[in-house]
Amino acid sequence: MTGRIIIALFLLLSLKAYPQQNDSIFDLNEFLGFVKKNHPVAAQANLKINTAQANLLKARGGFDPKIAVDYDRKDFKDTEYYDLLYGTFKIPTWFGIELQAGYELNDGNFLNPQNVVPEDGLYSAGISVPIGQGLFINERMATLKQAKIFTELNAAERELQINQLLYESIVAYMDWFRAYREYELYSEFLENADYRLRNLKRQIEEGDKAPIDSIELGITVQNRRINLRNAELSLLRSRLALSNFLWDEAYIPLEIAQSIRPAPNTLETLSAIIARNGAEITNFDVAAHPKIRAMRSKIETLEVDRRLKAEMLKPELNLNYNFITSDAEQVNTINTGDYKFGLEFSFPIFLRKERGALQMSKFKIQDANYAFEQESLTLKNKVIASLAKVDNYVQQRDQVNRVTTDYEALLQAEERKFSFGESSVFLLNSRERSLLQARLKQIELNYKLAEAQAELIRTIVLDP
Repeated sequence: MTGRIIIALFLLLSLKAYPQQNDSIFDLNEFLGFVKKNHPVAAQANLKINTAQANLLKARGGFDPKIAVDYDRKDFKDTEYYDLLYGTFKIPTWFGIELQAGYELNDGNFLNPQNVVPEDGLYSAGISVPIGQGLFINERMATLKQAKIFTELNAAERELQINQLLYESIVAYMDWFRAYREYELYSEFLENADYRLRNLKRQIEEGDKAPIDSIELGITVQNRRINLRNAELSLLRSRLALSNFLWDEAYIPLEIAQSIRPAPNTLETLSAIIARNGAEITNFDVAAHPKIRAMRSKIETLEVDRRLKAEMLKPELNLNYNFITSDAEQVNTINTGDYKFGLEFSFPIFLRKERGALQMSKFKIQDANYAFEQESLTLKNKVIASLAKVDNYVQQRDQVNRVTTDYEALLQAEERKFSFGESSVFLLNSRERSLLQARLKQIELNYKLAEAQAELIRTIVLDP
């Protein structure tokens, strides 16, 4: 099996068959439902949310309590030099403060005097406080804040990715719809020309028409057949392009069979989507757009990074205090006379590394703000342009519809005159060519209108 499922299975899964026709209709809404549910790109977009949640879980791990044991022993020539055991339990808190408890048990013939502890060991409990750098923000806090912001950023990017997929899907469907309509049109005109040629040949045999007329009409029939072959090729290409968006639940690609055809009311369906979202289009809020939300989230992460870089300008000043006791039962009581106290201080004199990093962070925020303002304006103008484009194509379509109606009236009048012998094959073919071009223009304008509507859906991020 080549990996593509027979279309019969495809029909069983999704398509509705119309009893009065042999063909089956594939509606635009059904198609978009398939895309949203089963397309691998949609699945990839959903992974962004899972990835963000996993990243948030990882960031929260920076505040997990930690148990550490340090054991060191030395024996040489049957002599125990030292046997050192030190275990700690630490609980990080939000503001850089760390609660800690420990147990120390040391023994040996050559034990360093500072490591001498009571026979039952030494218990400790205390706190570590960063008085300078790291009190209000540190690496752990910044990572967690950024992970929370990335959750919103990834949600916005997921919306954009799915929206782009749906836009491409609608354009592919409308291209298939256009190719199918053109194929129907060329089939209809070939059938009319072929029927007219058969009648003309009968009239020539009866002596009512000149034989030369059959040559011109025969050329028209051949041209119609060539046009139909080209339309068949375009329909095949568009059908295969549309099949690229169709997958089943096991992510096996599906292929549309030749018997499947687009819904006749596709243009009305697309217009209904626009009408359903009319309030969102009229009251379009740039700030709520996922692209703007994503850019705002990126600025927020850069701001967290700037705060962290600014914190690095402070000196490192860490205070450690632990009260100690040899009796575990006295851990709940503090004896201020028995304690361990430590002070750590460091400060780079010129702060060139820290100042440079802070400046770079500020420049990144400036750059992101410029891009944010530019994108906000661009989005506003895109919406205005998209609305104007849709309105323009609606007007053009209405005008072409009126012109097409007039060409149909002219052709019908010419056919009546031809049947009375008051016209020629040349004039009849000329009228028919004009009508064909008008009908093709109709199809093309409907496609352009649908493409403009799809662009509007993508710009505003509407849910089809």
